[in-house]
Amino acid sequence: MAAKYSFVTHWTFDEPVATVWDAIVDSLSWPSWWRGLPGVEEIERGDTQGIGGVRRYTFRSRLPYDLVFDMRTTRVEPHGLLAGEATGELVGTGVWQLREEGGRTVVQYNWDVSTSRPWMNWLAPIARPIFAWNHDVIMRWGEEGCAPTSPRSARAARADRPGAAAARGTLATCGPSRSRCRSPRSSAHPAPPPAATAGSPAAARRSRS
Repeated sequence: MAAKYSFVTHWTFDEPVATVWDAIVDSLSWPSWWRGLPGVEEIERGDTQGIGGVRRYTFRSRLPYDLVFDMRTTRVEPHGLLAGEATGELVGTGVWQLREEGGRTVVQYNWDVSTSRPWMNWLAPIARPIFAWNHDVIMRWGEEGCAPTSPRSARAARADRPGAAAARGTLATCGPSRSRCRSPRSSAHPAPPPAATAGSPAAARRSRS
């Protein structure tokens, strides 16, 4: 039986909504700044907004396995909402929502999926907390790479933990100009972070603010 997981992640950035939106919709560029994401491949092109497009994501975290899944874009509301359906080793939906609040950009990511790998389903009853922790790590890496000027990102990059130097390198690469984090001409795509790093409904549904 497939194990189901639900996550809610919040990011808060000092950058304008348009800047953060450009970084998120251009998922083909994510590997240049999102640690733990070695590859994004375009499988099918969508329409002018990217709807119907399919991209394949490979996520790699601190745990000794990769997660590979396809994401088809189903809904696009420029600068506000980006949604898609996942198939493969993760099956479900991912929704990005952006809004301006108090002069800052607030991002919410809802990731509701089930795992298709037999070993993950078998271990789910005891490994949910580990999968949830893994998901949080991947999302933190994404926030650090996407918004180098975020105060919280800066603190995380300075933290004394394995890979901190690599995280600092990612922040420097993205830079305040976001020259490598934005591509206004790119079609929107909602690729989520490895949701299959899930956790229990109580422990897994958590928000980072």
